[in-house]
Amino acid sequence: MRYGISFGINVKMIEKSRLQVNGDKIWLNATVYFDPDNPDQYGQHGMITQDVSKQEKEDGVKGNILGNCKMFWSDQGRDQGQQNQGGSNNQDNDPEIPF
Repeated sequence: MRYGISFGINVKMIEKSRLQVNGDKIWLNATVYFDPDNPDQYGQHGMITQDVSKQEKEDGVKGNILGNCKMFWSDQGRDQGQQNQGGSNNQDNDPEIPF
């Protein structure tokens, strides 16, 4: 099955120390927890968390919740109505954010 999923990430919640630098690229490793059959009270179908190391997981550490996601399309004809997940389009011009 294929899905169309929109999502929003609060970039201020990203722990910069967990970003992976590989040459001229900077990677954010994250995980999406997704349940298309059980939306929450806000109509969201999942959340996005920043990954932690295997050892941290074993120690009970959880990654920051960065945002949420919502299915707006599937190849089974299930149209959920796309919505902007990021909230306001205002930018804070935070010099800490590299983009």
